[in-house]
Amino acid sequence: MDTLVSYTGPEDTGDGSARLTLDSPHNRNALSSRLVAQLHAGLRDAAADPNVRVVVLGHTGKTFCAGADLSEATEGEPGELAADRAREMAALLRAIVESPRPVIAAVNGHVRAGGMGLVGACDLAVAGPASTFALTEARIGVAPSIISLTLLPKLSPRAAARYYLTGEKFGAAEAAAIGLVTLAAEQEAEVETIVAGLVSHLRLGSPQGLAASKALTTAAVLAGFDRDAERLSVASARMFVSDEAREGMMAFLQKRRPSWAG
Repeated sequence: MDTLVSYTGPEDTGDGSARLTLDSPHNRNALSSRLVAQLHAGLRDAAADPNVRVVVLGHTGKTFCAGADLSEATEGEPGELAADRAREMAALLRAIVESPRPVIAAVNGHVRAGGMGLVGACDLAVAGPASTFALTEARIGVAPSIISLTLLPKLSPRAAARYYLTGEKFGAAEAAAIGLVTLAAEQEAEVETIVAGLVSHLRLGSPQGLAASKALTTAAVLAGFDRDAERLSVASARMFVSDEAREGMMAFLQKRRPSWAG
């Protein structure tokens, strides 16, 4: 099986961090079933290693994550399989939020749709000047359902309404201003420098203290998962297998306008 998410442990990083790197450039690190499973496994490995103090989630290539793998989504899967895929995504996001280790997103590339949910799930996020962000779901006939569980607690209400509905692109500075990322770097090289600084600060905290402190910041988010994850998974599946969404996804893959866009 190809490795779509590489894992580097603290014995190699030398700073107490585990590095999880999205490494599927052929499809812009899209959230295929295999990538989701490998990322979930990497998070479990990091949580089980007592030498890991912090997890850094990064990427290869010019795209951090392009969102759902639409080539999988257009394979005619029935509604229940689509719902299972939505549940897998919800479980992955929850694993990031529930991880006893702080998780930092290191982004210097494009982030779309489901990739935004990954960033929202992380405790801290650093974005470089090559970063662009967009919630493009409405343009293909679906909605940012599952990822709302991690995005809505972070974004300002006005920003959420704007970017959920318009699908506009925005950069790192705007992402910081609306609460999606923690810090925006002005130079590409600064991303790693800022991440290294955050890791050094986090290493000053005790494992117990960090886990308990993180739990205070994520309690309301996890309550949202308990309350809404199953409902949103079913709703997401219904949209993904609808005729309108199928037209939107095929139009995207074929690089044409969908029927409703004239």
